[in-house]
Amino acid sequence: MTEATEAAEQAGAPRRPVRVYLVDDHALFRAGVRAELDLLTDDVDVVGEAGSVGEAVAGISHVKPDVVLLDVHMPDGGGAEVLRRIRPDLPDVVFLALSVSDAAEDVIAVIRAGARGYVTKTISSRELVTAVLRVSAGDAVFSPRLAGFVLDAFADRPGAAPISDPDLDLLTPRERDVLRLLARGYAYKEIAAELFISVKTVETHVSSVLRKTQMSNRYELSRWATDRRLV
Repeated sequence: MTEATEAAEQAGAPRRPVRVYLVDDHALFRAGVRAELDLLTDDVDVVGEAGSVGEAVAGISHVKPDVVLLDVHMPDGGGAEVLRRIRPDLPDVVFLALSVSDAAEDVIAVIRAGARGYVTKTISSRELVTAVLRVSAGDAVFSPRLAGFVLDAFADRPGAAPISDPDLDLLTPRERDVLRLLARGYAYKEIAAELFISVKTVETHVSSVLRKTQMSNRYELSRWATDRRLV
């Protein structure tokens, strides 16, 4: 079983390949993404691509993919325009923004327009596969730094969808509890008392979190937790 297949099963994605449509005004980038996805997994099938808003609207309407990987900025308009023109007629097509931009205004604009997630082009190929499978399965997926923008923008909106952070998803609920207190400056003994567990158990949870996040000490963990608004 491949990593991507495991991710698909965990996310509840359909067993058939997720049909993906690429929208980006750089042909070389599209070719690279297509090649990487074809190489890495059989769980994703690239069924079309476009380099402009007009081409994207026509192609998506014809192909009706499961997921659209959508660039935010294009010469004849942006990702938000594609969403505006497609979503009324094809509400079941899921959009995942894939952009070089990590500006808050870009993130918020495409999410308001209806995108299910937003990741930057610094994402690894395997992470992109996982992100595609997750949004196809119904999750909202964001690069870690970007989730805060969306939380701020949509905090008071009723019915806002829960946001998924792939790194946080690696932690168990108890590990998150320990991490949250650790980031607030609690000593191990204080965490143990707060959570009614032993100091040894706290140490075990901290070691597990360090391993999963690939951090080296509690100070790095504190910054990591603060960036994800756990504190």
